[in-house]
Amino acid sequence: MPESSENGRTTADFWFDPLCPWAWMTSRWMLEVQKVRDVEVRWHVMSLAVLNEDKIDELPEQYGELLGPKGWRPVRVVTAARQLHGDEVVGKLYTALGTRFHNKGEGPTLEAIEGALADADLPADLIEYADKDTYDAEVRASHKVGIDKVGQEVGTPVISVPGANGEEIAFFGPVVTPAPKGEEAARLWDGTLMVASIPGFYEIKRTRTQGPIFD
Repeated sequence: MPESSENGRTTADFWFDPLCPWAWMTSRWMLEVQKVRDVEVRWHVMSLAVLNEDKIDELPEQYGELLGPKGWRPVRVVTAARQLHGDEVVGKLYTALGTRFHNKGEGPTLEAIEGALADADLPADLIEYADKDTYDAEVRASHKVGIDKVGQEVGTPVISVPGANGEEIAFFGPVVTPAPKGEEAARLWDGTLMVASIPGFYEIKRTRTQGPIFD
């Protein structure tokens, strides 16, 4: 259940897979929200590889390859970092991974993950967990917590916050590009919470006309 943090700020739980450029855009928006609203983000992994493992053969070849064994590598490394170095390293490592994967266009390679570990001042030997199942149970457990809040028909990101009366408000998205900043970020946050808090509200959507704009 979402909660108020020790400093009185509202905690927004955010589930991400570093592979997803759209989740990356939303995460950068959430960093802006922290500046303009009394919100503190708590980061968690979810896995597109886990979400799609039962239908991997139905996906286009490029996605099937991305969400196969290679798709486990980033979330495995993030989870190992959390297990061995604490929750506080997750957001920093996600920023380092996303910057390399998406902004710099390096993609989710082992070299990019190694570089991100260095950028986040984390031990280089964490890369050894990329192809190990040591913490796969923890990856699956974190994924399940997030996806169970919104259902199997969506993906990453998932955000969960406490509502006005303490009830949980959880939703997929928002999907937005470029990541809003300043007052625009605040207005999107306020509006998203407003519609997501309505019982029975499920979806607003329109066709995407451009890809992620990394700035």
